[in-house]
Amino acid sequence: MEMTTIQIKKELKKKLDGLKVYPNETMDQLIERLAESKIDREPLSDEEIKGIEEGLANIKSGKVYNTKQLKKKLELK
Repeated sequence: MEMTTIQIKKELKKKLDGLKVYPNETMDQLIERLAESKIDREPLSDEEIKGIEEGLANIKSGKVYNTKQLKKKLELK
């Protein structure tokens, strides 16, 4: 396995140490785990993207009510 060395600030090292799942987890294991957690293995489908876009359009056009507005419209307390 090829290895490399990086330099990080002491404050970042403390943060990384605080993210370890177990005390003996190596920095290599920790960084790999963090990097893997950021990979989206299930990207949004075209249908989901369309639904999000429709929702945003509804918000921009004022077709969406907040809780207070909805209660007033439905005459609820």
